[in-house]
Amino acid sequence: MKNIHFISIGGAAMHNLAIALKLNGYNVSGTDDEIFDPAKSRLEKYGLLPEKIGWDTEKITKNLDAVILGMHARIDNPELLKAQELGLKIYSFPEFLYEQSKEKTRIVIGGSHGKTSVTAMILHILKDCNIACDYMVGAQLAGFEVMVKLTNDASYMVLEGDEYLTSPIDRRPKFHVYKPNIALINGIAWDHINVFPTFEIYVEQFKIFADEITPNGYLIYYSGDDEVCKIAKNTRQDITAIPYNLPEFTIDNGITTIVFNGKTYPLQVFGKHNLQNICGAWQVCKQVGVSDEQFLTSIQSFAGASKRLELVDKSDLSAIYKDFAHSPSKLAATVSAVKEQFPNRTLTACMELHTFSSLTQEFLNEYKGAFGTADEAIVYFNPHTIAHKKLPEITIDIVKKAFAREDILVFNDSQKLQQHLLEKSWKNANLLLMSSGNFDGLDYVDFAKKLI
Repeated sequence: MKNIHFISIGGAAMHNLAIALKLNGYNVSGTDDEIFDPAKSRLEKYGLLPEKIGWDTEKITKNLDAVILGMHARIDNPELLKAQELGLKIYSFPEFLYEQSKEKTRIVIGGSHGKTSVTAMILHILKDCNIACDYMVGAQLAGFEVMVKLTNDASYMVLEGDEYLTSPIDRRPKFHVYKPNIALINGIAWDHINVFPTFEIYVEQFKIFADEITPNGYLIYYSGDDEVCKIAKNTRQDITAIPYNLPEFTIDNGITTIVFNGKTYPLQVFGKHNLQNICGAWQVCKQVGVSDEQFLTSIQSFAGASKRLELVDKSDLSAIYKDFAHSPSKLAATVSAVKEQFPNRTLTACMELHTFSSLTQEFLNEYKGAFGTADEAIVYFNPHTIAHKKLPEITIDIVKKAFAREDILVFNDSQKLQQHLLEKSWKNANLLLMSSGNFDGLDYVDFAKKLI
């Protein structure tokens, strides 16, 4: 298999796989109807950026060994229809990864939040311990050029197990495809309501994920989540279920330190959710032969994944963080982490409603109380985003009512939001910016410098 074509090459995972295959000597082509940075720049760097934007059926020929179909494409995509007509082998992204890792020990990280962070931690440790592994992770990590790696030599494959759909022609969640030898579930909080309209349907996907663990495999699970515990309790008898929770730790002068067997291990990351993630990664790494001492020594140099409590800028009196948090549980965990880390500073927490779920009026009520101990709570949404997603209109009053916090500020104009933040004093104060988007093109670094 040497000639591969990507339909929707511009996706976050898709473009990384395309680059990985090119580096492995494959002949790779691809198309998309929109490609944004960083995918655009990275595809261009490796000579994979399509000459023109849009679909091109001329690229679908009998010379192709396989077509890899991205979720962004529609079921009536002209290239897909031609590939089907020619009888070409069509893989979804996760199907292709599974085919490439069938003979390896597959480690799959699932959960509603923290998947990327746990996956990144495991990769950091294995790299530090010189344990060869292939991988796929959904965010750019420091020290990794391409976020997909496929080799013939590595014994392990580490996969971020997304519960979203596999492809337009395969409506299974992605993590149902991977059939893990070692699976981790770190929490279940309702998401993707456009696909899973009830919480019960959403939870069922994680039960199926656990059922797909290979014979005599392992399920590592967070014991502080009732739904996850139910799944662990009802797994097959041949599966070894291993719980984890929080380590012993201290917070002093903005530094979180793990205490284990009388020794201390200061961390670069913080927050209880990150400490839970560390314990999950720790249990996974134990299964591949990493000792406690090796793990705790290596995790000290882990600086976090992109947009996961990522420090944008700081001064002696202030710090500005950005985070991918968008669901209610992610929002609550991230706000709590920053407030607990810096209890003597006021915290302004600002969140953009950007995903399909968060912009849907029925789901908005799930955000009640999510801002927790933030001193100032701000929500932003762009009416054009709602229109683009073809969702019913929401108003500032609807958002205020849903979050159920009397002092909440809601903006639907990004310039007014920025002006509000620029007029504030940031002495002994932190800012947390949370979005799966970017507040309508906000340059975080430039904006942080203006504030500080």
